[in-house]
Amino acid sequence: MKNLVKQLLKTNPNIGFSIARWTLGLVIFPHGAQKLIGIFGGHGYSTTMESLTTQMGLPNLVAFSVIMIEFFGSISLVLGLFSRFWALSLAGMFTGIILTTQLEHGFFMNWFGNQAGEGYEYSLLIIGLALGVIVNGSGKWSIDASISNNEKK
Repeated sequence: MKNLVKQLLKTNPNIGFSIARWTLGLVIFPHGAQKLIGIFGGHGYSTTMESLTTQMGLPNLVAFSVIMIEFFGSISLVLGLFSRFWALSLAGMFTGIILTTQLEHGFFMNWFGNQAGEGYEYSLLIIGLALGVIVNGSGKWSIDASISNNEKK
């Protein structure tokens, strides 16, 4: 178990990886905050759970996971805490979104409102940033780096 935690915390001390992590976290945070606490024009936890389970047909556990990954995962990414885990969670979630709801609508987002749904270009950007974090870790300025450096001493 200790080796698994070490692997999760291990990071390449590069500022570019910190930028990728911050970008991913900051872009996802408003979506998670909409879903969990109802800010940024969102409806909050209860309404979001009802929408995800009744309208979209997601199982309760999946709907709950979406909300938690977007909210707590984005905060953890900004802080650089267990970034690989949260990035993997986001990559998996957005892969599921592409396969279940976006693939049929093609590549492009619905910029002009003239298609039935959203394409998958945004989701691919999220997955690409997440993969960078999964491969390289949190980067230079992160809690993961601080913990890793303290363990080496």
